[in-house]
Amino acid sequence: MTRSGASRPTFTRTWLLWTAGFLAFPLAGLAGGGAAGRVDNPTAALLGGAVTGLALGAGQALASRRRLDPRRWIPATGVGMGVGLLIGAVVVDYGTSLADLALMGALTGLVLGPAQTLALPRQSRQRWLWAAAVPALWALGWTVTTLGQIHVEQQFTIFGAYGAVTFSALSGLLLHSMLPYRASANQAPEQARIEATT
Repeated sequence: MTRSGASRPTFTRTWLLWTAGFLAFPLAGLAGGGAAGRVDNPTAALLGGAVTGLALGAGQALASRRRLDPRRWIPATGVGMGVGLLIGAVVVDYGTSLADLALMGALTGLVLGPAQTLALPRQSRQRWLWAAAVPALWALGWTVTTLGQIHVEQQFTIFGAYGAVTFSALSGLLLHSMLPYRASANQAPEQARIEATT
């Protein structure tokens, strides 16, 4: 088996696991909604966003195959989501049109992206790309969810499953380019060498 052939399944498994982490989005949304209700006032946006972010950060850290440190990633996601959703929701006056939600998503991402970027491991390549990409991907998540005819008028804290799959699949490719999966120390040397190249 060639080296490239051996490394490909590791990338695929790692990317698929991160993409499957989209399940954390609806669970995080339920947590945020349960804590704060509809996002129709500043307190609900801040509290709901923070709770949603904490739950989402935990899910993403779990799906990252130990590439993200939960001690840094979870609080960064909680703070970023709370402050970002507060800003975004206030700017669009809690509207739920396609344009409103896309803008709210972009504004949320403008805070969330840099917050998560600071939580990335030091060895991450071109970490600023995460801060630049998250606003666009968050806006895309809300856009896809809205076009999927999800009942966004209920003023959720986070986009639904359609948007979550889209965000997770695309961000997984970016995360892999920035922070490739590294084999654990207890693997055989040859397997560790192969996986470290992916």
